[in-house]
Amino acid sequence: MSNVSERTPLLQQSPPIPCIHEAVDENGYTEAEAVDASPSSKIFREELGILTRYSLPVFATHLFEYSFIFASVVSIGHLSTLALAAATLGSMTASVTGYSIVQGLASTLDTLLPPAWTSDTPHMVGLWTQRMVLMTSFALVPILFIWFNAEPVLLLLKQDPEVAHLAGVYLKHASWGLPAYTFNCISRRYFQSQGLFTVPTRIIVVVAPINAFLNWFFVYPLGLSFPGAPIATALSFNLVSLASIVYAYFLLPRTAWCPIGPGIWRGWGVLLRLGIAGVGQTASEWWSWELTGCPVPLAAQSVLLLSASCTYQAPFALSVATSVRIGNLLGQGKSRRAGLVANTSLFLAVVMAGVWSTLFLVFRNKWGYLFNDDPDVVHLVSSILPIAGLFQVFDGTSAIAGGIFRARGMQMMGALLNLSAYYVLGIPLGLLLAFHFGYGLSGLWYGLTAALVYGSGVGVWLGVFRADWDSEVDKARGRVGVKGSGEEVH
Repeated sequence: MSNVSERTPLLQQSPPIPCIHEAVDENGYTEAEAVDASPSSKIFREELGILTRYSLPVFATHLFEYSFIFASVVSIGHLSTLALAAATLGSMTASVTGYSIVQGLASTLDTLLPPAWTSDTPHMVGLWTQRMVLMTSFALVPILFIWFNAEPVLLLLKQDPEVAHLAGVYLKHASWGLPAYTFNCISRRYFQSQGLFTVPTRIIVVVAPINAFLNWFFVYPLGLSFPGAPIATALSFNLVSLASIVYAYFLLPRTAWCPIGPGIWRGWGVLLRLGIAGVGQTASEWWSWELTGCPVPLAAQSVLLLSASCTYQAPFALSVATSVRIGNLLGQGKSRRAGLVANTSLFLAVVMAGVWSTLFLVFRNKWGYLFNDDPDVVHLVSSILPIAGLFQVFDGTSAIAGGIFRARGMQMMGALLNLSAYYVLGIPLGLLLAFHFGYGLSGLWYGLTAALVYGSGVGVWLGVFRADWDSEVDKARGRVGVKGSGEEVH
């Protein structure tokens, strides 16, 4: 097995592939094996349950992981408004130059791993994972260089000197957690592609309270003050990585794994093509939300971004579940059911959006006090939360469209759509409303909402309504190097 690659024939398959647990109906079919003649309403009900079961642990995983950054900013926010602004600038810079790029590169595995797992070559899951770990290791070098030299860059961008200095301190300490964050993004997809959605959740649920305690302990009782929060967060990311390795090595079968060999250096063309497009799809959206201003608007923007990001974890989790589910079905050749999964996920996204919109509207006047005691910040947050409530529907359906693009290997289409939505429509409109018409921070959010409306509509049309799912089966199998249309595709 030392020279296993995508060209290596799988002579025997032992032990059997651990299947995702699904209920068996009265005819003896599992939910994933329902015949094409099944009524659409029946498949809808089945997939509604499957997507819900898949999404809940993914939502918990992403929410608790985001709580790492959340706890860091909250711990710092009560030091001063200046400290909150610096932490926000530091986390925004980390997102723009690091986290978004890592997430974009790792999204390649959403395309490759699920169909590989349900194909006749499940060991390709491990091989593609190894390749991605190696490729992202090279990508981290320039990112870490930027993080260690962030202060002069921020000063060059005309940021306040005090804020720029503290943001630089934040990034230097946070950099020790970036390799672990990257590994976590990859290992999570390795687990999820096999239907092991609860594994990352179990790990993150254990580490998240430790992270919250460390943030409080390092900042206040230990007396590290501002640097204590990013140190605690970096340590927590490394704990998650260590736990993931231990869990995979000691508690899981090796069906999806393949020994490390020369094959790890092949297939990089596919990774680079999908990875670069994935960065464009993910980063273009992340970057558009990282608009900053003077300390009070920046502090309010921090509250709004954290709030919107927390609610976004639910539709994003659903998009991950949708991507994995569709990928698994494409690997099995179940084209009709894959299309119905896409429609079912859109329905769920709209339901989620109604919950978050209601939450923002009901508690808008008190929401800001969760993060900061400055009345100006709280008032500004209260005035913009109704806008955030309005765009929840479009934010959710846009996330689903992105997940379907990833399942279909259409990251480039997603990148072009996001670029046009945010940088042709949303940001120019937001800047015009903010500065020319005097709407301030509200104007920026109106512009970004317009981008979401456009991106959601076009994304759903291209990703769902115009999809040829029979063709997608052959494409998915071809990408991962398994048989499609009767031929071996390399």
